[in-house]
Amino acid sequence: MPLGEFALIDRYFRAAGAPRADVVLGVGDDGAILRPPAGHDLIAVSDTLVEGVHFPVGSPAASVGHRALAVNLSDLAAMGATPAWALLALTLPRVEEAWLEDFARGFSALAREHEVALVGGDTTRGPLMINVQLLGFVPAGQGLRRSGASPGDLLCVSGTPGDAAAGLKYIQESDLRSSSSALADAWRTLQRRFEYPTPRVDLGRYLATIASACIDVSDGLAGDIDKMLAASRCAAIIDIDALPRSGALGALVAAGTLSRHEALRLTLGGGDDYELAFCVPAARRATLDELLRQGAVSLIGEVVVLENSATARLGFRSSRPGEALSELLETSAGFDHFAV
Repeated sequence: MPLGEFALIDRYFRAAGAPRADVVLGVGDDGAILRPPAGHDLIAVSDTLVEGVHFPVGSPAASVGHRALAVNLSDLAAMGATPAWALLALTLPRVEEAWLEDFARGFSALAREHEVALVGGDTTRGPLMINVQLLGFVPAGQGLRRSGASPGDLLCVSGTPGDAAAGLKYIQESDLRSSSSALADAWRTLQRRFEYPTPRVDLGRYLATIASACIDVSDGLAGDIDKMLAASRCAAIIDIDALPRSGALGALVAAGTLSRHEALRLTLGGGDDYELAFCVPAARRATLDELLRQGAVSLIGEVVVLENSATARLGFRSSRPGEALSELLETSAGFDHFAV
């Protein structure tokens, strides 16, 4: 007998995620009853993933489950929040129990890692689509925003943006998968960065104590920094030579599989990294230096005065004469669902 909607929920999602004492009533009723901590602000985020748009058709179900939660965790991280409660709305073309089991495993493993309780949601039939709403909290008045940067602030990013875009390129281009076996490990590392991104939740909570502004890097590093600058009414200069590059992406450049220019384009415009771009006041440089020494983040530029609203907010500098910086800017605008 085919598995019905309520049996599906009961089997795969009633016990998903982490148990939390602040969940008064969870999955199974018309709504959840939650008890937020006193003296905190609630932070609410939501993201939708559509097959063929946000992940390739045929992606591993565990990866889809992981990503569905990870992208929301990254939004909370950018606001310095502690994640707590999730709602999951799942649209399925058909009930495939093996797929559901793997999806729930990927979702639940990440939820437990970050102590997130799944407290409700919905299921329906249609093209594969996943929506997650995630709630978290921050001490009252301490939530990070995009809008706090000022001229003189130091511009930083976590991790190695560009890896996920390179991993997606490997998934989508079959000729790359038949390339040199010496590079297979590098490509697979990058593929995993796309399929299983690491949301920087702990870093986000720490940045809430030192950063002036923050944004999660989902649509491309340059484009997302530009959004932060727009909210802050500032401009910035990115030092091309300071952009971090992973060993895996570096191996592809060294082998000539990717050009330096293409690697830069992936780093600046690729998206799907779910790293954090942020600004730190120069007065807090000593605190930032400790993060830099740990290798958790990279200093990639500085915030400057926006001369007027008609000028570009983002500029680049490079030590290489003739580097095509204007072309980089044009090709690194980031992802936009409704761009023509």
